[in-house]
Amino acid sequence: MDHMSNHRNASPQPSKSGLGDMFTPKLITVMREGYGWSQLRADVIAGLTVAIVALPLSMAIAIGSGAKPEHGLIAAVIGGAFVSALGGSRFQIGGPAGAFIVLVASIIATYGYQGFLAATIMAGLLLLLVGYLQLGIYIKYIPYPVTIGFTAGIGIIIFAAEIRDFFGLTLAAEPGPLIPKIVALWNVAGTVNWTAAGVGALCLTTILILRRFAPRFPGLLAAVTLGATLTWGLDLPIETIGAKFGGIPSSLPIPGLPDINLATLLDLIPVAIALAFLGGMESLLSAVVADGMTGRRHRSNCELVAQGWANIASALFGGLCVTGTIARTATNIRANAHGPVAGILHAAFLLAFMVFAAPLANWIPLTALAAVLAVVAWNMVERHAIAAVLRGDRAEAAVLVATFTITVLRDLTEGIAVGVVMGAVLFMHRMAQMVEVTTNMPTPLLTPDLPDEAGERSPYAGADSHDIIVYRITGPFFFGAASQVASIIEQIEKAPRAYVLDLSAVPLADETGAQALLGFVKKARKAGARVYFAGASRKVTRRLLRAGLGREQATYVRSVADARRRLDRADNKQTTSQT
Repeated sequence: MDHMSNHRNASPQPSKSGLGDMFTPKLITVMREGYGWSQLRADVIAGLTVAIVALPLSMAIAIGSGAKPEHGLIAAVIGGAFVSALGGSRFQIGGPAGAFIVLVASIIATYGYQGFLAATIMAGLLLLLVGYLQLGIYIKYIPYPVTIGFTAGIGIIIFAAEIRDFFGLTLAAEPGPLIPKIVALWNVAGTVNWTAAGVGALCLTTILILRRFAPRFPGLLAAVTLGATLTWGLDLPIETIGAKFGGIPSSLPIPGLPDINLATLLDLIPVAIALAFLGGMESLLSAVVADGMTGRRHRSNCELVAQGWANIASALFGGLCVTGTIARTATNIRANAHGPVAGILHAAFLLAFMVFAAPLANWIPLTALAAVLAVVAWNMVERHAIAAVLRGDRAEAAVLVATFTITVLRDLTEGIAVGVVMGAVLFMHRMAQMVEVTTNMPTPLLTPDLPDEAGERSPYAGADSHDIIVYRITGPFFFGAASQVASIIEQIEKAPRAYVLDLSAVPLADETGAQALLGFVKKARKAGARVYFAGASRKVTRRLLRAGLGREQATYVRSVADARRRLDRADNKQTTSQT
């Protein structure tokens, strides 16, 4: 059985209790299991494979973000090493990601690169806070239509941003928003550099052919190498990394804090939150994908802590922001990595490239890197997933379309915010629809003849139905359903001798629901009717008691039958006293 099969069949390791294990890096877990030459050999091969994929991607993402190519390499080296060494996933590969391109480009354009580095450090601190407070699980509560909507939107924006470099267009200042960008590019369409366009088309074709017929071959690196070889060998008149950026340094810079003032730091708080949110969500999504491929289980909060330290370290060295990258993580798994050492070695191989082969990068044409990002952008548009959502529920389709549209035409953070709010409203609406009220009262709006616990006809249905009215509430009784339930249980014109509210099927109640019941109880008691709460769980009972529904307001009983017995005993006592 091959190594990949072992990954798939491996059962998740049981987690130990306690905070210590929650924040224990997977690197330590792997070492405790035993680590020998065979495991190291597997990690060396996997690390080299991932480094070959990450090399062109890191530079392309940096250039697409409005930064220098070495900023992407630094992020992959420093951030990648921290993510693998401290992370809560065995196979996570950290580095710059395409999902950040739009956001990073806007931050750099507004605050400069020093401002972006400060925002990245602040985002890292936020990720540390979220991780150590064990809030990692909440980041994953993003509706699926929102995720694929803003990811597709980013893909469209990235694709549009690469048109200039792919065709070698001459454009002094490229607008940020999509529509003005397209208009500006169209206006300079006559400046196409056909040599650059030809090299870009050749690189793109190479990637697609290798992906189709040799998927394990490093197509991205092969295409970039081909473009650089042609540019150098034929001395082609196209823009290269060396011509635009002066090449790539052969060593890491000295770490230091960004040069920024306090006023700018305060302005950077919203974008730092956006970086932290997007980074945390992307990294946990990547970790979940890795779990699905291997049968392992990642530690969410430990992973967020690692992402926090990785972003801080990357920014101190001048690198881009870092997150878990799905494509590189999947490559790592397919290359039969054993554990986090493969990610550390991937960073080491990238550093070796910077030290020994940096001069070769001078000849890499920008059109080749544009071809790489065009493929990345195409992969970000999950066409089958989008089609499935659009064919399904209309409300979810509306969430997807709104998120996509606002991301493309306005801003990434606005698109996510609108999508999340719409998704939350949709969720609350559906939860409210799940709440049902049944009763023994035969009214047009209600379901008559409430069954009792044994599935038989309710003991309150029949001649004495108007004397004792039973309501059974089923579902979460929260603010979205409170008004609906209140309007139903308050529609009886003549008050009965007693109301019995069966809450045994209510899993939770919030303050609004409790206040709705409090208002009903007050009206019932004012009309001279008793109120019984039957079968309420401890959680629901505590909520009602805190809202003011004490024992003097209503009687808490175990079941509807128990309420009837109490009423019968009260009747017997009253009859005896009258006799």
